[in-house]
Amino acid sequence: MLASPNRKSRFLGHGDIDVSFEFFPPKTEAMDETLWRSIRRLEPLNPNFISVTYGAGGSTRERTHAIVARILKETCLTPAAHLTCVDATREEVNAVIKEYWDIGVRHIVALRGDPAGGVGQLYTPTPGGYINAADLTAGIKAVAPFEVSVACYPEKHPESPSVDADIDMLWAKIDAGAIRAITQFFFDNEVFFRYLDRVRARGITIPIVPGIIPIHNFRQVSGFALKSGTSVPDWLGHRFDGLDNDQETRHLVAAAVAAEQVMGLADQGITEFHFYTLNRADLVYAICHLLGLRPVATEAKARAAS
Repeated sequence: MLASPNRKSRFLGHGDIDVSFEFFPPKTEAMDETLWRSIRRLEPLNPNFISVTYGAGGSTRERTHAIVARILKETCLTPAAHLTCVDATREEVNAVIKEYWDIGVRHIVALRGDPAGGVGQLYTPTPGGYINAADLTAGIKAVAPFEVSVACYPEKHPESPSVDADIDMLWAKIDAGAIRAITQFFFDNEVFFRYLDRVRARGITIPIVPGIIPIHNFRQVSGFALKSGTSVPDWLGHRFDGLDNDQETRHLVAAAVAAEQVMGLADQGITEFHFYTLNRADLVYAICHLLGLRPVATEAKARAAS
């Protein structure tokens, strides 16, 4: 793996900005090409890490593993592999953990995962498997000294009785060894700040990194929000009214909405951002530019040009 240069930037006096990007395994050759164009487009911004998602029951395990291995081999990026508890025994999950360690992965995003039947179905732990993300985090740390990131939910997990119950679970993940929590995406910054205040009041000091999703397609993202329990403010829907068949204007509005959100967070001292890219680089690259990140020459880029 090639050494990565300094990845941080100074943004208008707010301090060092750190970003990370999430991608998902593609299903087709065309989608694969889009994925790698996006990775290459964002690589010069030197993110803290890039994560690769993992399907329920390991349905994308081989593709996730192949992408992570290629990232290690061909880029200057640091990969973080997602891992879930769904439809797998501890022995099966531990084998995956060991495989990642053996190829050089040092960071895992530990998640309970959605029920195999889909969001909205009752989650039942797999017999002989890890029970939840806290249990999985402890299992990962028992196999090898990985850096472990976990999820948190400013508007609570859909299956959780309350935000306080979610924070109890976050504490359990931290006690198990998690060192960073990445939020579910949100659209109202006040939702994030209220959650952050509650988390800090409970004595949690690890980084709580806001998850940001650029809105390439409002209907698609609204669907994601409905499934995840994320509220969509009325004002946000109004901004996209009448643009279903106007891709160019929709793209400009999406850029403005995302810029407004991240600049508002940065103005309040937030210096870490995690972007759910949906395997597209254009809006994410523009947002990072606004945050002060600039392309940095990398060994991989220089090698490719030689």
